[in-house]
Amino acid sequence: MFLRLIRPAVSLLAVMTVLLGIVYPLVITGVARIAFRHQAEGSLIYQDGTLVGSRLIGQSFSDPKYFWGRPSATTPQPYNGLGSTGSNLGPLNPALLDQVKANAKVLRDADPANRRPIPVELVTASASGLDPEISPAGAQYQAGRVARARGISVAQVQSLIAAHEQDRWLGLIGERRINVLELNLALDRLR
Repeated sequence: MFLRLIRPAVSLLAVMTVLLGIVYPLVITGVARIAFRHQAEGSLIYQDGTLVGSRLIGQSFSDPKYFWGRPSATTPQPYNGLGSTGSNLGPLNPALLDQVKANAKVLRDADPANRRPIPVELVTASASGLDPEISPAGAQYQAGRVARARGISVAQVQSLIAAHEQDRWLGLIGERRINVLELNLALDRLR
C-alpha cells in the first residue's frame, strides 16, 4: 500500500524536475538568445572590437575629464557585480551623513567654482551599488568640470548630454537618465 502511494509522488517529482529544472530553463534561454540577443549576452559595449563594459553595470571614473556615476557601496572594490548590495545605512545613521559629506567634498574639490546644489545621486549609492546611470541634472552638474578638463566648450558637452539622454519607458515609467559609460565613450570620440 505504501509503495502504491509513493510511486506517483516520486514519478511526479521526477517529471516536474526534468520539465521545470531542465526543459523550461533551456527553452527560456533559447528564446532570450533569439529574441533579446543583446540583453541575454549582458548588454555588453564594445569599442573597436574591445570589450569596455556593460550598459547594466556602472564603472568607476575618477579622472576629471570623465563624468562620474553614482558612488558604489559594493566591496571589496566599487561596482563589484559579485558583491551587489547597498550600504544598508539608514537615514538616521551618522555614517550615512559622513559618507554623503565625503562624496560632496570630492565633487566640490574637483570643481571648486561650481556652487550649484549637488544632485542626490552623485553623493548616495543605489540599492544595488551597480547603477550605471545618472540623471540629466547629475550630468549637467559635471559639465563644466568635464569641459575644462578636456579643453572643449560647455556647449559641446551639453550637446553630448542631450544626445545621450534616455526618456522614461513608454514615456511614463522611471526617470530620464544617462548611461555614464556611453557618455564617456562619446567624449573620448570627440578628441
